[in-house]
Amino acid sequence: MAARILIFLVVGSLIMGSAHRYVWARLVRDAAMPAPWARLATIALVVMFVLLMSSFVAIRGLPRAYGGPLAWVVYTWLGILFFMVVSLGASDLARFVTVRVQGLATLEDPERRQAIARLFAGGATVLGLGLSASGAISVLSPTAVKRVRVVIDRLTGAASGMRIVQISDVHVGPTIGRTFIRGIVDRINALDADVVVITGDLVDGPVERLVEHVAPLADLRAKHGVYFVTGNHEYYAGADAWIAHLATLGVRTLRNERVRIGGEDGFDLAGIDDHSAGSDLPKALAGREADRACVLLAHQPRGIELADELGVDLQLSGHTHGGQMFPWNFAVRLQQPFIAGLHKLARAQIYVSCGTGYWGPPMRVGAPAEITEIELVKAFA
Repeated sequence: MAARILIFLVVGSLIMGSAHRYVWARLVRDAAMPAPWARLATIALVVMFVLLMSSFVAIRGLPRAYGGPLAWVVYTWLGILFFMVVSLGASDLARFVTVRVQGLATLEDPERRQAIARLFAGGATVLGLGLSASGAISVLSPTAVKRVRVVIDRLTGAASGMRIVQISDVHVGPTIGRTFIRGIVDRINALDADVVVITGDLVDGPVERLVEHVAPLADLRAKHGVYFVTGNHEYYAGADAWIAHLATLGVRTLRNERVRIGGEDGFDLAGIDDHSAGSDLPKALAGREADRACVLLAHQPRGIELADELGVDLQLSGHTHGGQMFPWNFAVRLQQPFIAGLHKLARAQIYVSCGTGYWGPPMRVGAPAEITEIELVKAFA
């Protein structure tokens, strides 16, 4: 464990250090920021780098009363840093193109070169801070209810119209707590769902630290129950302890197993452990009636091809956050087959939630948080 933490700190320091230096080089050095602002900006960047790296360890050990405010500061800065690097990268590309179009002679004039550097640095700063502010406003706004209609061939007429409410990737932790969960629970209960499902990454911390913050989940109401499957973050936080605690709140965890929803005229609801922890879909589906509709809960979208082969009608997933902060969604596509929304394969369909909370920076750009109300509808000829 100590070796893993050391490797994380070394690699993290190299990446974060490079990002901070890049911002300093473009905004302070190249733009020739005047004194005393240059010195103040340099000191601020150094302080934020040290605070960011030290907080990754400190937040876990501090009481929430101290760790929470610290997390808000450093994670907000992490989001700003991300958007500043992205904006400055785009600015560098635009400046390169501009200089090429105007001719290399532009670079030979020091005053003109500095003026161009300041112009593009200023534009990148406005863009980076604007995206950060937009992302923060998105997170602080009420979570929207997104309604999705899914047509399923094998669904019975009696089950047609049943509604599943999905939340995913809540990430209760340093910056998401009881107040947020209380609001989510109240909004879900107002929907009067047939089934409520939580598709992983509910928490970012051990039970003893977050027990009071997840307590409102005990008030979740659904006609046929509340179900949960593990995400990768549950295994960082003590999955077995969380599964046991959620059971005391009335939330049943499906661990490579299935239940019947709505009796003979309903559908099967299957759930598997996260891909990183040995999911076993064949076990979850073993012995089921082939003509009965099946909805699968799986934290990660990958694995949908197997679900399609084994006769699953609809898979509900999360994990991706929809990318959370554009343009990170392009990186997510390298690991997952689908990022967000409803998609169809040969038989199976998959809905990937953008998530209900957030991870890391309290910002969302291009991927708003959601509570998803999924209506199952029978396909009529």
